[in-house]
Amino acid sequence: MSKRSLRYVNSYVFIIPSLVLTLVLGIYPILWAFRFMFYDYPGFGVPKFIGLDNFTRVLNDDQFWSSVYNTFLYAAGKIVITIPLSLILAVILNQAIKGRQLLRAIYFMPTIISASVMSVVFGIVFNSYNGILNQYLMKLGIISNPIEWLGPNYAMITVIIIAIWGAVGNYMLLFIAGLQNISDDLYEAASIDGANTVQKFWFITVPMLGPILQMIMMLVITVSLKGYENIMVLTEGGPFGKTEVMFLYVYKLFFPVSTTNANVQQIGYGSAVGFVTAIIVGIITLIYFGLSRRLNKTY
Repeated sequence: MSKRSLRYVNSYVFIIPSLVLTLVLGIYPILWAFRFMFYDYPGFGVPKFIGLDNFTRVLNDDQFWSSVYNTFLYAAGKIVITIPLSLILAVILNQAIKGRQLLRAIYFMPTIISASVMSVVFGIVFNSYNGILNQYLMKLGIISNPIEWLGPNYAMITVIIIAIWGAVGNYMLLFIAGLQNISDDLYEAASIDGANTVQKFWFITVPMLGPILQMIMMLVITVSLKGYENIMVLTEGGPFGKTEVMFLYVYKLFFPVSTTNANVQQIGYGSAVGFVTAIIVGIITLIYFGLSRRLNKTY
């Protein structure tokens, strides 16, 4: 074999394992689910073809549309707080302060912790009756009665706080990488022109971070819209569906948490709901890409 042919063979040898895994674990499940969107299939027996009935049911499913609303609420809360907080921490820890490497590691630590483990720990912290947080707040005299952090009034706020805690460190490091690519000459020139710290931040730091900010926004949006692991462990979508998000609803249709008549495995309907959910996420992504292109024109 020629050296050129051998090079191509070596390339395909490395590509084939990933390609096989993608086909088996990615493409095949999608095609499998796509087939059952048009069937009434509870996971056993012979699938019954019902055409577009599953999609008609989705359009009239109040529980699903409630999960869509909860997803956008969850994503908005996470995005609005996570990005500014990550940027502020990045600016602070990009300075020549003592122990900054240790602080960066501490803030990044939640990123490498399993979502399930993290949720179990926070379940202990936010427990309504003997949780650590309520105990400290009562000892300090801030509250007189335990707060139901995972109750109807505060459950969504609680899961958003936990999601922010787990995400800030990751995006902080990305912002730090962006800050380190900004030339010090720009800040020196601004100082000569009489610019103060706030003006340097708004007119140099923020515009120069434009590309990295777009990438982080894309990551936060997609992760927030798809996230459900910590909610599943903490509340299972409760109480009363207050924290049930789209992908958790889809998960419950495929893997019901109980075997009651009201909560049985529905693979056919779950496939249809998953397809509609993917469309919703895709539309949001396309809208962001459109806005991102307009933002590029300003730089």
